[in-house]
Amino acid sequence: MSLNVLEGHFNSGSHTFAIVAAKFNQAVVDRLVEGALDGLRRHGVADKNITLVRVPGSYEIPLIANKLALSGKFSSIICLGAVIKGETDHYDHVAGASTNGIAGISLQTGIPVIFGVLTCDTLEQAINRAGAKAGNKGFEAALTAIEMADLILKLPK
Repeated sequence: MSLNVLEGHFNSGSHTFAIVAAKFNQAVVDRLVEGALDGLRRHGVADKNITLVRVPGSYEIPLIANKLALSGKFSSIICLGAVIKGETDHYDHVAGASTNGIAGISLQTGIPVIFGVLTCDTLEQAINRAGAKAGNKGFEAALTAIEMADLILKLPK
């Protein structure tokens, strides 16, 4: 008996991608966006197949990502933001709402929605994850988006 293995590859084909990026903590998020664009372009995605949507903050990402997923125009959606812990519990509410909202969209729509929202204790941690010491999580999110878009096409109908 042979094992049937399904997995996605970095085959961008004619896939279309949306990036939903928060404007809050823009210095960090802009680096994530640059990383995501670099990842998509390096794997053959043409600019005409990429749509960038800016939202006020990470809390607003799930609503727009859901609308984009429901549009049927995108193979995968990349969500980018940065929530940095402060002195109040606001961080917990925004990070939790963003995380849960993004996760639910994929399950409800069947469209891969990639979580690229940094949740960090300090600005330094966020900067490190947006292209400094820890690589660029936006780039990683783009690769995940490509792989998932390819995998979805391979699944049984």
